[in-house]
Amino acid sequence: MILHPEVETALAEGRPVVALESTIISHGLPRPENLRIAREIEDAVRAGGATPATIAVVDGTPRIGLDDAALERIALDGSVVKASVRDLAAVAASGGQGATTVASTAHLAAQAGIRVFATGGLGGVHRGARDTWDESADLTTISRTPVLVVCAGVKSILDVGATLERLETLNVGVLGYQTDRFPGFYLRDSGHPLYWSAPDAQYVAGVMRAQDEFGTSTYGLVLANPIPPADELNRELHDRVLAAGLEAAQRAAVSGKDVTPFLLDFFHRETHGESLRANVALVRNNARLAATVAAAYCR
Repeated sequence: MILHPEVETALAEGRPVVALESTIISHGLPRPENLRIAREIEDAVRAGGATPATIAVVDGTPRIGLDDAALERIALDGSVVKASVRDLAAVAASGGQGATTVASTAHLAAQAGIRVFATGGLGGVHRGARDTWDESADLTTISRTPVLVVCAGVKSILDVGATLERLETLNVGVLGYQTDRFPGFYLRDSGHPLYWSAPDAQYVAGVMRAQDEFGTSTYGLVLANPIPPADELNRELHDRVLAAGLEAAQRAAVSGKDVTPFLLDFFHRETHGESLRANVALVRNNARLAATVAAAYCR
């Protein structure tokens, strides 16, 4: 594992650091805009008072924080694979390039001593999982990893209710940021209530400190942060495109980890870029909040 000097210094001095995933760069955003957006997300973390640590595997080595050359490589190299926790060893052994998912980013961030992680949407239980057993590794990894994941809920293409049930079973706490409704990625409200609502970043930091004291910080924590109202996707458009996208994925026999990038790309085309605009806005929003929480936790 190689830590970027800026990240290593910040951690050694007890200053706030926010981990960022790289799959959203390589597989979630169109090239070449993805490189510009990746830098904007890092800038959002800096603006919030923390050091960004984008995580990826470069030439077989996990990197915690990427320099310009490595970030450009992850963004523009078409050979970069989507690497979850189970893939890390194989990518490393082959000396390859791997973009880390929520699960593998959380795992590597914890290994480096980073407690706060910002992403777009959490993975979860897929629709039809009763028959396919298709469930993201994000859930089980977070359940045994000491990180706070700041996200805009789970991706709306998933079974949100089942995902919340699984998080409860796995002892993963879920806080709504200034809301008692679980957000739905492109939408501010997925239709599911939340029991715990955090009024500000200081409250979230207090929950993290209490986890440390009670010995429950081995379980992850989810901070669900709704997309800003001005950036929310039109609900009627969202529901119509989602239904069409699920049908298209079924016809094309898309399954497993290929479902999410397929549907995100479908949304981008069918909403004429509106979903991409919303996606970028919610990730920036999460990055800023994560930096504020990390700073409060360090204080």
